[in-house]
Amino acid sequence: MKRFAAILLAGTICLLPAFTQGAPSPFVGRWDFNTRPGQANWLGVTEKNGTLEILFQPTGGNVRPIKEFKVAGSHLTLNIDRATDKKPALTWELDAADGKLTGTQKRGAESIKLTGVPAPALERNPPAAWTDPEPLFNGKDLTGWEPTDPAHSHWIVENGELVNKDHGSNLRGTRKFDDFKLHIEFNCPDDGNSGVYLRGRYEVQVEYEPIDQNPPERRMGSIYGFLTPAVAMPRKPGTWESFDVTLVGRTVTVIHNGVLTIDRKEIPGITGGALNADEGEPGPIYIQGDHTGGLRFRNITISVPKQ
Repeated sequence: MKRFAAILLAGTICLLPAFTQGAPSPFVGRWDFNTRPGQANWLGVTEKNGTLEILFQPTGGNVRPIKEFKVAGSHLTLNIDRATDKKPALTWELDAADGKLTGTQKRGAESIKLTGVPAPALERNPPAAWTDPEPLFNGKDLTGWEPTDPAHSHWIVENGELVNKDHGSNLRGTRKFDDFKLHIEFNCPDDGNSGVYLRGRYEVQVEYEPIDQNPPERRMGSIYGFLTPAVAMPRKPGTWESFDVTLVGRTVTVIHNGVLTIDRKEIPGITGGALNADEGEPGPIYIQGDHTGGLRFRNITISVPKQ
């Protein structure tokens, strides 16, 4: 919380003809799905030599190619997960009409209606000026923050720091933002895993799991599953570090410990754990707490475009 580059896309090619030669596929594009309350999905569909290549963002985890699918005109069948001894297969049946995708998700006897809408381009110029940074965390209590699962929350304030004592609830800010500049300092222990979500939809990864456990696009400082830092920063578990993140539309810049690691890159879609798929709407900052405990945060400030 595999690679979005060509090496990942190479595995997505389906050998079935997708549509009549010369006619554009109605499935090409980026699609946002609010599958059910608190669960969101994303499809990225491209065309290459008359064949579709499909990326799927599950509710949790990383974006991945869908290798098994069938398209017949304006109908698309996706075999997302094969059956296991614990779970039946997961499939999507989608129809394209009137600029959206509608259909059904099926897993065993469970059936959920689906509606996918085009993801907004969010092409915006940076503002001429930003406001002075203002604190989102007062260093005294959880004012301005709320656990997403209060019954399992282990968030406390200790020594002026925001601390997640154990695996449990995520922590969501009560304010919502559109474009912003965020500063946040964090201390991640060995084997720790968390993340900072921008607008509640795009995760900046925070983790110090074993180096061979995650590919580069899912390591510290990545936009989880999509964007790999251009600089491999030294691993510093148990020490204080910082992110300075600028988000304008879906263009993100990340400065990690004063080093530019992601420079004005487009975030293709929502990441796993997104609160919703309403990409055109403002959203909160939220911090992941449902992976591991032991992470600490402090000096959380935000600037917004100056009016």
